[in-house]
Amino acid sequence: MSYKDLQIWQIARELVIEIHQMSFRELPKREAYEEASQIRRSMKSVRSNIVEGYGRRRYKQDFIRFLTYAHASCDETIDHLEILWETSSLKNEALYEKLHLRLNQLGGKLNRFITSVEAQHNDQINEDPAIYNE
Repeated sequence: MSYKDLQIWQIARELVIEIHQMSFRELPKREAYEEASQIRRSMKSVRSNIVEGYGRRRYKQDFIRFLTYAHASCDETIDHLEILWETSSLKNEALYEKLHLRLNQLGGKLNRFITSVEAQHNDQINEDPAIYNE
């Protein structure tokens, strides 16, 4: 099994691409070095922390620490998205709603995955899709 098999990583990967594209296609040039850059970095941090945590999965506390960082970066990404919306830098309401919903869903999945790792941990992490459907 690889980190690429984790549903949380797959969703984070998709969101990195979508947010990257949104930041260049939908935002004004004046945001290029501020919120656009911040939202891209925070979303990439979600994905990267899942990968790094998975690489340390033999050590339960390290795994949980990096998953917690991923969750915190997901929250940060939501905040950057909300700032872009509230300041009218992002004007595409449908895109805002879609990204906001998907980020909140990812946050919930990360939270449930962390809870699962805390409750039951072994050297072979078996991701049960049922933990995402609670």
